[in-house]
Amino acid sequence: MIDFQHREGSKTGGGGLLSEAQAALDRKERLRKLALETIDISKDPYFMRNHLGTFECKLCLTLHPNEGNYLAHTQGKRHQSNLGRRASLEAKNAPSKPIVSTEPTKRKTMSIGRPGYKVIKSRDLTTNQRCLTFEIDYPEASDGFQPRHRFMSAYEQKVEAADKNYQYLLFACDPYENIAFKIPNSPVDKNEGRFYTNWDVKLKKFTLQLYFVDGSS
Repeated sequence: MIDFQHREGSKTGGGGLLSEAQAALDRKERLRKLALETIDISKDPYFMRNHLGTFECKLCLTLHPNEGNYLAHTQGKRHQSNLGRRASLEAKNAPSKPIVSTEPTKRKTMSIGRPGYKVIKSRDLTTNQRCLTFEIDYPEASDGFQPRHRFMSAYEQKVEAADKNYQYLLFACDPYENIAFKIPNSPVDKNEGRFYTNWDVKLKKFTLQLYFVDGSS
């Protein structure tokens, strides 16, 4: 019988060495799991879900298929390096501030209810594309603040049963409650003149107009 354990150059209990590629993958997976356990992604100012259902890093301009992949990216060298550059730039532009924070400042305001709104459905006579126009009134909006909007998938919301045929368009502006509209889950045309937003400072009215890519009848 050959004694493999006590051969010259062998180590008791020794196993095969991981390749550099495998070691990098293992390290990335550990960072992803650690991030999922310790990071509140809702407080990340650079995290964004787009209308396609994928995730974006607004700091590094990268796309990610799921939250875990995005969180693993935030622990990587590229994201950390960009965070350092951003902090240095903010410190340089605001030297009088003793502390530079990369966290967004949340104002404490009391909600005054839902805003008034109007939704207009139409079609482009040339392309036959469906069009939706949203007009949201925010008469009590604070000066210097502009309403925000974003698209949300049916699987992200928890209010009603998810339907893959629909998505949601959300609007937010302090001190009003957030409102959402259920719209078809069709690709939105982002070409010039096909997607339009405007904030009328005098009338305190926010307008968003969109066209769907399809031109079906």
